[in-house]
Amino acid sequence: MFNLPKLDILYLDNHLIAVCKPAGMLTQSDEFGEASLMDRVKGWIKTEYKKPGKVFLGLVHRLDRNVSGVVMFARTSKGASRISEQFRQKTTKKIYRALVEGTPEPRQASLRHYLRKEKSLKATVFPRATINAKEALLDYEVIETFANTSLVDIRLHTGRFHQIRAQLSVIGHPIVGDKKYGASSALPVERIALHAQGLTFNHPTSKEEIVIDCPLPEDWPASY
Repeated sequence: MFNLPKLDILYLDNHLIAVCKPAGMLTQSDEFGEASLMDRVKGWIKTEYKKPGKVFLGLVHRLDRNVSGVVMFARTSKGASRISEQFRQKTTKKIYRALVEGTPEPRQASLRHYLRKEKSLKATVFPRATINAKEALLDYEVIETFANTSLVDIRLHTGRFHQIRAQLSVIGHPIVGDKKYGASSALPVERIALHAQGLTFNHPTSKEEIVIDCPLPEDWPASY
């Protein structure tokens, strides 16, 4: 069982709870029944609020197992429905930080590709519209460079399977530790240098803009 430290709660109210997911943990349990972040949050709510029976928790988005960062859950069906709609309508703002191999040129740009999820659970990238491939859009900006790597901020406009990993790889700058997409560098098992740092959305009931920030983990590779 994954040894999860104390739950890192970033935001909490009657409708929502946002937490920082560590790399290596599933967002939601799979068919093997492995402990997940969702299980951990449900357990915390049940204990904290002394709830009898089952705890409702709506999954509105997820992160890959080897990615760390902010994950938001809904505590009510109304919250789940309204937040899910924002994700579908792409009105949320998602900011990621990645350590990539080399230095992308130009240092600030938008990437548009078409991604197809394969049975091998890897995304194939195409430069133009292709059958069964979905449009993938992101903006990136290099914010710091090191000897062999660069720190990059990414604004995600679409939520495709392995989108950031595949798009950065196809331009020749895979994420550090991401062997699946061609990285030559290695990190501890079940983690890559990709972190969901920020999430902005409108609250499901008050409509107020909420900005959630999830700092980089302590063991984040500063350079490589």
